[in-house]
Amino acid sequence: GSNKILAAALAFILGGAIGNLIDRSLYGYVIDFIQVYYDVYYWPAFNIADSAITLGAGLLILDMFLTDKSDAKSNA
Repeated sequence: GSNKILAAALAFILGGAIGNLIDRSLYGYVIDFIQVYYDVYYWPAFNIADSAITLGAGLLILDMFLTDKSDAKSNA
């Protein structure tokens, strides 16, 4: 159910944050190595940890929407 989504969201966010923290503590900066280009446009550089944080935030938002709907049904 929704608890699994929430748990996954928190795991992605914490895992990404810890990954960036390890980079910062070992190297003094976060290593961004993924760069996406299209023609003259580009997306800012990022890494796997950043992707995990973004995915976790998306899952957290999804969980909030799903929780609101299930709460509304149980109160009706």
